[in-house]
Amino acid sequence: MLRLRQRRHDPGRRQRRFRQRLRAYREKRYGRGRRQIPRAAVPSFFTLMNLFSGFVAIAQVFEGRLEHACWFIVLAGFFDLLDGMVARLANGTSLFGVELDSLSDVVSFGVAPGFLVYVFGLREFGLLGLVVAALPAICGAVRLARFNATWEGEKKDYFLGLPIPVQAIVVVTLILNVNDASWFNQYSLNNLSILIPIIVVLSGLMVSTIRFDAVPKPSARYIRTHPRKSAAYVLALLVVIFLQQIGLLVVLAAYLLHGIGRSGYHVVRAILATPLEDGSPAPTDGAGRRNPGEGRRRRP
Repeated sequence: MLRLRQRRHDPGRRQRRFRQRLRAYREKRYGRGRRQIPRAAVPSFFTLMNLFSGFVAIAQVFEGRLEHACWFIVLAGFFDLLDGMVARLANGTSLFGVELDSLSDVVSFGVAPGFLVYVFGLREFGLLGLVVAALPAICGAVRLARFNATWEGEKKDYFLGLPIPVQAIVVVTLILNVNDASWFNQYSLNNLSILIPIIVVLSGLMVSTIRFDAVPKPSARYIRTHPRKSAAYVLALLVVIFLQQIGLLVVLAAYLLHGIGRSGYHVVRAILATPLEDGSPAPTDGAGRRNPGEGRRRRP
C-alpha cells in the first residue's frame, strides 16, 4: 500500500509518462525518426534576413544615419543573392519562397530606398518629392506582381524590366558617391533636382518590357558558349574591385545602357522589317538589312 502511494506521488514517474506520451504523439503525427528540416527552410532564412536588413535600413534613416542605411540595403542585396543560389543548389524552389522573396524585396529594395532618397534630397520638394520617392516602392511592387503572375518555375537568361534590387543598388551607389545632396541640385532645370528624373527613369525601367541580362551561374560550359559575356563579367568584377564605389556606379550605368541600347536596336530593326503600305515586304539586302535605295518610285 505504501509503495502504491509512493508511485502515485512520484514526480519522476509523471515526467517519464509525459515524455512517452509526447514521443507517441510525434510518431503518430510526423512518423518515426527525427523530422528533417525542409529544403525550403534554408533559402527562406536568407530571405527573412533580407527583409530584416531592409527594416534596419529604414530604422537607420529614422536615426539620420543615411550611410549606414545604404550599407544595410547592400547587405539585403547580398542576402537576396544568397537565397536564390541556395534555393537552386538545394532544389528548394517553391511558390511559398517566391512569394516571400517578393514581399521582402518590396520592403528592402522599394520602401527602404524610397524613404532613403526622400530624406536625402527630395523632402524639400514637398508633395512632388513625396510622390517621386514613393515610385520605387509602387513600381517595384507592380514589377514583382507581374513576375509572380508569369513565373513558370524555370530560370531565364534575362529579366523583363529592370530588377528591383539593381534599382536599389543604383540609388544607394549614387548616395554613397555623392554624400551631399546639393551636388544634385547644381544640375537643375526650373529648380527641380536632377535626382527627380533619375528616380523616375529607374522606376519606369522596372515596369518596362526592356530585357536586362541575368547574371548566369559561372561554369565552364557557359564560358565556352558565351566567351564575350564571360569576359565582360570578369572585367566588371575587376572594375568594382579596384575602383570600389565609383567602379560599381560605372558597371551599373553600363548595365543599364546595354539593356536600353539593345532594346532600342531591336525596335529599330522591327520597324525596318515592317511591311510597306502596299502589302509588299520591306526591301532588304543580302544580310537582311533594309536597302534604302530600293522600294522608291522611279521617275517616269
